[in-house]
Amino acid sequence: MTVTARPQPTLDSGFLAPTPVYYDDLDSMGLVHNARYALMVERALHAFWEPRGYAFANGTYTHPDAFVAVAEYQISYKMPVRGTGHIAVQLWIDQLGDSSAVYAFRIVSADGATVHAEGRRVHIRLDPKTLRPTPWAPETKAICESLLLSA
Repeated sequence: MTVTARPQPTLDSGFLAPTPVYYDDLDSMGLVHNARYALMVERALHAFWEPRGYAFANGTYTHPDAFVAVAEYQISYKMPVRGTGHIAVQLWIDQLGDSSAVYAFRIVSADGATVHAEGRRVHIRLDPKTLRPTPWAPETKAICESLLLSA
């Protein structure tokens, strides 16, 4: 059996969202609180999708494909982020299905030299009326394909 290695991201891969670390992101030891990493990933996803017309504004979704559910979230903490300052969230898509996207992410130091955490987050595109999976629109799929790492 031959195992093909997955492409590994570089800082030029995917989408890189510079992210400030505020005092209220820290725990009592002065480290970024574990729950804040998920929030930083959420904000990076918003920073990617909102300029492309996918957001929640004035109580409604700006594109039907913005209606997604998180089906899975996994994170591994590698090196604590100490204190306030700047870091970055790097996003890319590992797998793209008809109604799903498996995002991978890394939270890195501002210079990219240190990986603080890495993980994955699975989105399922839902029909807002039935709450059942429904296919991505062609324009959404094209945007998602821009985040796929090439082999």
